[in-house]
Amino acid sequence: MELPASNASCENGSLISLYCSSQQVLCRIVGDLSPEVPSSAISNSWQERFRQNYSFYVGLGLALLSSFLIGTSVILKKKGLQRLVASGATRAVDGGYGYLKDTMWWAGFLTMAAGEIANFGAYAFAPATVVTPLGALSILISAILSSYFLGESLNLLGKLGCAVCVAGSTVMVIHAPEEEKITTVMEMAAKMKDTGYIVFAVLLLVSCLILIFIIAPRYGQRNILIYIVICSVIGTFSVSAVKGLGITIKNLFQGLPVVRHPLPYILSLVLALSLSTQVNFLNKALDIFNTSLVFPIYYVFFTSLVVTSSIVLFKEWYSMSAVDIAGTLSGFVTIILGVFMLHSFKDLDISHTSLPHMHKNPTPAPAPEPSIIRLEDKNVLVDNIELSSTPSPEKKPEVFIIHS
Repeated sequence: MELPASNASCENGSLISLYCSSQQVLCRIVGDLSPEVPSSAISNSWQERFRQNYSFYVGLGLALLSSFLIGTSVILKKKGLQRLVASGATRAVDGGYGYLKDTMWWAGFLTMAAGEIANFGAYAFAPATVVTPLGALSILISAILSSYFLGESLNLLGKLGCAVCVAGSTVMVIHAPEEEKITTVMEMAAKMKDTGYIVFAVLLLVSCLILIFIIAPRYGQRNILIYIVICSVIGTFSVSAVKGLGITIKNLFQGLPVVRHPLPYILSLVLALSLSTQVNFLNKALDIFNTSLVFPIYYVFFTSLVVTSSIVLFKEWYSMSAVDIAGTLSGFVTIILGVFMLHSFKDLDISHTSLPHMHKNPTPAPAPEPSIIRLEDKNVLVDNIELSSTPSPEKKPEVFIIHS
């Protein structure tokens, strides 16, 4: 409520009393409002209009660019590994690191890094429910490019399994809850100290160590899932580290004292170790198995684990409705079925040409009725005897007896 004090007008020097509950504030007018709008206000309004009108399209464009770059990077890295095998050097699956000297492999690595940067920028402009499902386009791009440049192909069930995997991942991400907004490094550290997340992280770490040192040396070269699961589990830690470092950079520009906090240095170390481990085992998978199989399976497991980690870290299940829970479980079951189709029937030679024809078979023409020869017709009987009397070289002579 506003009440004028000594001066009734709003000219310079006038006093205005402001009342808020039981408090009273006395204000004096010291100058008129300038008719000119400050340049900062114009800048803010322009940025606000751009954010409201074009932010979604910028994020959509970055997501599409990221999918193209990541899909292309897999082909380049595979070509580099093939050149390494052709030169007679030690393969990546056998512990060799000769690919680090190959320019084609480095081109694929830099292309993947550029794709990840574009993907990180897409999350800043567009919602995650739009950006994450678009990552499935990289699977289609890698499959198309591998058929042209690597000579690889999928059978019909493999293509259907790939489509089912993408559909299941999309459903799971759409029904996943929105992550909680964290604005400071201290809030991120408090989330990571939660007992539930610590138990989840320890389980992932122990499982990853068992896969690396026990299961991978025995079955890694025969089972495509071993190396891919290792990459996916390690990728969960890398995503959490990237989110934490993004908050750190944002707080740094805001002037907050994040340099003194130990969390950014821990996350940097985790990111470096996780990325190097991911690159190592992903190269082993690409060196042995078909690219059209590696990339879809890796996308499915990586997306599933990242969504699960976000739910555990940010306690997002409290805000999930029954529809979202059902959608998440349905998407996960669909992913399992798609991976089963993609992996179990990869050696079968099945294509659309081997499918049974769907049209009806034409109705056969009726067989002609046999001609009836009467015994009284002696001329016909004699003609038949004369025609069949000459034996063919492949058929024994036949004897006809006529009874009058």
